[in-house]
Order: sequence, then structure tokens, then C-alpha cells
Amino acid sequence: MKRPELLAPAGSMETLTAALRSGADAVYAGGKLFSARSSAANFTDEELGEAVRLCHTYGARIYLAVNTIISDSEACAFRDFIVMTSKLGCDGYIVQDWGAASIIRSAVPDAVIHASTQMSVHTAAGSRLLRSLGYARVVPARELDRKAIERISAEDIEVEIFVHGALCMSVSGQCYMSAMMGSRSANRGCCGQACRLPFSAAEKKDYTALSLKDLSLLPLISKVEAAGADSLKIEGRMKRPEYVASAVNELGKALDGQAPDMRLLRGIFSRSGFTDGYFTGERRDMFGRREKEDVTSARELIPQIHELYRSPRQVYTMDVRCVMKAGEPVRAEAVCREIPEAAVSAEGAVPQAAQNRPVTAEDIVKQLSKLGGTVFRAGEITAEAEDGLFIPAGALNELRRSLAEELTESVTWENTPVYKVKGELPVLPDVKAKNLPERLPLRVLCRNAAQARAAAGCNNTEYIIVSPDILPELDGIPKERIILSPPRFITDEERLIEQLRRLREEGYERLFCHTPDTIGIGRELGYRLHGSFTLNVFNSYSAKYLKGLGLEDCLFSIEAELEQFAGVRTELPLGAVIAGRLPLMLTRNCPIRNEVGCKNCTGHLTDRTGRILPVACSRDYVEILNSDTLFMADRIKEFSNISFGCVLLHDETPEQTVALISGVKPETTVTRGLYYRGVRR
Repeated sequence: MKRPELLAPAGSMETLTAALRSGADAVYAGGKLFSARSSAANFTDEELGEAVRLCHTYGARIYLAVNTIISDSEACAFRDFIVMTSKLGCDGYIVQDWGAASIIRSAVPDAVIHASTQMSVHTAAGSRLLRSLGYARVVPARELDRKAIERISAEDIEVEIFVHGALCMSVSGQCYMSAMMGSRSANRGCCGQACRLPFSAAEKKDYTALSLKDLSLLPLISKVEAAGADSLKIEGRMKRPEYVASAVNELGKALDGQAPDMRLLRGIFSRSGFTDGYFTGERRDMFGRREKEDVTSARELIPQIHELYRSPRQVYTMDVRCVMKAGEPVRAEAVCREIPEAAVSAEGAVPQAAQNRPVTAEDIVKQLSKLGGTVFRAGEITAEAEDGLFIPAGALNELRRSLAEELTESVTWENTPVYKVKGELPVLPDVKAKNLPERLPLRVLCRNAAQARAAAGCNNTEYIIVSPDILPELDGIPKERIILSPPRFITDEERLIEQLRRLREEGYERLFCHTPDTIGIGRELGYRLHGSFTLNVFNSYSAKYLKGLGLEDCLFSIEAELEQFAGVRTELPLGAVIAGRLPLMLTRNCPIRNEVGCKNCTGHLTDRTGRILPVACSRDYVEILNSDTLFMADRIKEFSNISFGCVLLHDETPEQTVALISGVKPETTVTRGLYYRGVRR
């Protein structure tokens, strides 16, 4: 079995150096823009050049995180950043945004693109779709168990999974809490980590109902390897170099069959210890927060961790052949055994006649073998020396340094990819902003049959969006008015595909697509596809890309401002969520069950300000909803460029359903969402 790639985070040059010297096979890093960890130090353009060179010196790969959603106004700057970094030789790009991926492909056709965990891919069908679109690697959702990872790993695409580091409560890419509460969008790289603040189902002060422990699968690493992932990832671009060095070192030990020092790792950083997360499928003891004793123990361990990355790591073998003849400069040739194409030669001083003890071949070999402080270990070092000659040790040391420096440059060059750079942007259609229809058709996402029947009876309801599981209760509603909504997180892929195949044969035609998974399944089964706001379409390029995938229309991002709608250039009909409780989180863990148990379910969480957040429960996941109800029905005319509106229902009665669809302001506290205040740029 091939050893998987050991992938480490790098939030700064010091952390990058620590990762490489501790044994990382690859690192992922971000620039000052377009990175989902904007709070990390990150790299300037000049530092990125240095980072790429250093990685390639070690034979490591560097993947650039450009995993935020971008706006139309940022497209040119994004394209320029991709062109610049591709010329540096970055090994791959980690991407969430459909439009960003299309810009990369247009600007650098042979660039290597990885699907970020922010894309929320969690099925084999989603992975197949991305593979067909030219993605080289998928980073699936962190909420998968071993069997799901095995299914995805069986597809013809590289798979990268997280094995150590912080866990988000929400499925990545599906968290809008920070954006809604403080205009700090996780999808835009500005997450404020609102989930680490106090929340409680029982109004307990300082209880952190949404804070998970850190993940560590290092004790289970043999099972992780057997699941088939190609790359094992450590989270932590905002962490200290000591954290990264210790995590890389212990993961390397685990991959070599040794027991990792979990006590050390817990001391360096943890939240009340570690969890094995979702991998085993048991989801035991997952909640925790950073305590005072966690901080204290880290201070004591940091000095000993420095030894892990104090000196360069020797990763190559240097073979040298040296010749010393009278009247000629000493000549030497060096080759990297692991990369034979990397070969150099150098000349040193001219030897003199020996006055005392002459320099022997053994003396030359001894001096040329001293490769400490370089990335080389001494291999086969040979020397030929004519009798009676002398050359100072310092001259031989200088020759050795020249060889090592030149061979380092040669190795770095051989490890640096060269791309075909076009620098183009995808061509957008020359379309004018659409005028609002006189009566905006609505689509209503219903959670139960009573809501669906009430919604279907409203004149301005174009489609109802419902789970396939409630169809038996919807006799009398024409199939052509129904859009099927699969689970937002699919835990039984085979069952769902079989259910949707049967329903397709029965005449249901339309599918609501939440993630690449449901797009992939819908395409394979021949459905007509409608995109959800959870696809995070934030720009014209994403809209164009999804139209090319066969989507008939799509809800625009709920994080977009009204003015963004006006500027979208697309032939894909767009919609906007105009009423209902917006989901702040999609999570596999129920915070209420963890705190008080299902029998004592309160149906909501309370935050530190007293706001009540409803929790919608389903079989395999829960949705934490906003405390306030979005209401834009009285301001529809302020939208432009949309073809339909969407209403999201929670626990409304049939009467309340009709009222909300009819544009009656609800009695609950209302919000305008982010349509006016937007998110941090």
C-alpha cells in the first residue's frame, strides 16, 4: 500500500519551515486574498515565491488555498493572482467557488484544481461529477464515516481527508452563522467563530453547545490508511509553528507504525482532549472547549518542540565524484540520487605542492561528506588525488558549499511545475439586467405535507419543494409542480439514488440541488436541475458554469447584497430567498441532544444575548435556524435581475404558510438578512 501524502498547514514562513523540516510531504497555504483563513498571517506575493522555492527544495508540494467565494468585482484580481502564482510553480489550487474554478481553468488551462471541503462533497456521485469536470482531487466533508470515505476513495479521483485539528460544528460551506450575526462570512474567509461563543438548549450560562473538540485520528491511522485516502491533512493555518511541527512529527511516526505521543499533542493544543470525530460512526464525546489547563500545558512543551525543526531535514542523497590534479582546479561533479536529472559540477582552487603532509583522497571524501545544514545526506563520495598535492580544508569546504547550493537549485527547478499560462477570463454573455416580472413567481420549501398542500393552493406558488419522503401525503398535487429536495447531507447514497430513480420513472422531473452531490445524482438520473442557495453562487462566472452543467435556474447566495443582483451577467435564471428563517448551520451533531437529551428537547438554542435559534431536526442532521424571520416581500421591487422568489418554511401552520406566501409580514421579529448590510469584504 502506497503511503499517503502527509499534508500540513502553513500560515506563515516560520510555520512552513517547521512543517517541511518536521517531515511534511506537502503544505497548503494562502495569500493575502481569497483564502478561507484570512485571520492567519498568510503570505505576501514575495513570500509565496520564497515558499514555493522552499517546498520544491524539499521535494514537497504546495497547494494554494483560494477557497472563498468571489464577487464579479474581484474576478480580474483573482485571475491576476492565479497567473502570478502559476508562474511561481504552485502545485495546485484548493477551490470552493464554481466561478473561481472556471477562471483558473481559463487563465491557466493545465492548472491542478482541488475541490475544497467548502464544496460540501460527501458522496461518490459528487466526486464523480468533479472528476468529470477536471478536478484532480476532492476534499470531502469532514462529517464522513469510514465507509463513506471508502466509497469516495474508490472513484478515480484523489481524496484528501482531515486527520488532526479543529472541527467546525457546521458542515463546511454550509455555515452562515458568522455572516448573519456579524457580517463575517465563512465563505468569504472571515469566519468570526461564533460557534465558540455560549449557546445552550437549557439557558445555561457560559455553556458552549456548538463547540466541538479537536479531531485526532492518529491512534486509528492504520484504519484511516485502509480507507484509501491519498492525502492526510492536518488543520491549523492559524496555529503556531510548534503545533504544526509536533502534529507533522507524530503523524509521520504513526504512518511509520509507531505509537504517536497523544499526550504531547494534547499538551500543545486541544479542547479538553481529542475526538475521533465521525470516522468510526459513533460520534462519542465530541463536544469540548479550550480550558485554562490546556493553555498552561502548551507553554511548558513549546521549547522541546523547537528541536524538531531547528535544522534543515536531509531528504536527498548526494553522490559526488572529485578529481584533484597538479596545475588544475579541483573539479567535482554531484548528482541527486533520487532525481538523476539534477546534476551539477563545480571547480575549486588549484592545489599546490605539499610542504608537509599531502592531501589524500580520503581527506577529500571526508570534507565533501559534511553536508549538515543542507537537504542532502552524503551518498557515494569518491575522489582521485595525485600524490604530493595540498589544498586547504577551507577550499574543499567552499567547493562542497558550491556543489550543495547548485544542486539545491537544480533539484528545486526539477521539482517546479511549468504551466501553459493564457491569462484569460471566461467570456460572459452580453445580457442586460432582467426586469422583474409583474407578479414574481414563488417556490416554497416545505417541511411537511400540511405546509405543502397550503402552499400549492396559493396562486403565486409556481413550485413546491419537498422531501421525497412526504410524497405519499401529497395526492392531488400535480407532479409537474413539485421539485424534489433530497437530504442536504446524504448518509445512504445507494438508498437515495434508488428512491430518486423510482420517482423519476413515476414521472417526477425536477430536483433541488444543494451540493455537487445532488447535481451529480440528478445528472446521472436525468432530472431537470434547480440550484439551491447552498451552492453559494456569488458571481456571474458561477452562474455561467452551472448553466453549462445543465441547471435550469438557481437561487443566488443569501450572502449577496441587492446591488450584486443587478450586476450579474448570466443567461441562467436566478432567484432570491425573500421570506423565511434562514439556516445558519447544517450539522451532523444535535446540540440539544448532547446537552439535555432527545426526551427533553427544547427545539431551540439560546445565545448569550437571549436570542432564540430554532433547531430543525431530521433523521441524519439538524439545521440551526436564524432567530429572526427574513422578510423582503414588501421590498420585492428593490430586487433586479431575478426571475423568481423562494420562501423557506419551518414550523408555520397552513394559515401562516398562506400568509407568508401572500406577503403578510409575520408576527415574529423580522430581518432583512444581508441584502443591505452585506458581508465583510
